Amino acid sequence: METNKMIMKAIWNNKIIAESERTILLEGNHYFPIESVKTEYFKTSIHKTVCPWKGTASYYDIVVEGSVNEDAAWYYPSPSDKAAHIKDHVAFWKGVKVLE
Repeated sequence: METNKMIMKAIWNNKIIAESERTILLEGNHYFPIESVKTEYFKTSIHKTVCPWKGTASYYDIVVEGSVNEDAAWYYPSPSDKAAHIKDHVAFWKGVKVLE
């Protein structure tokens, strides 16, 4: 685990959907603190997956200007003890660009 000190931005459909200088880099993904996420672009998804060491992930659909990117953000509401440091953090995939 590594805490990032650069300002990172998550961008989808030409909109900044999250921005923080306190992301956590884990397994190649930047996890953004939940308070850095622009909630107006996020809709709760029913999708869930299980990671053997982090626990059960929940997902958000990202909605920007009428376009929907299903299950493009994930988080661990109750991570395992080993992953406790990413509680209240969100990561992205499915075409969401994370840039410095």
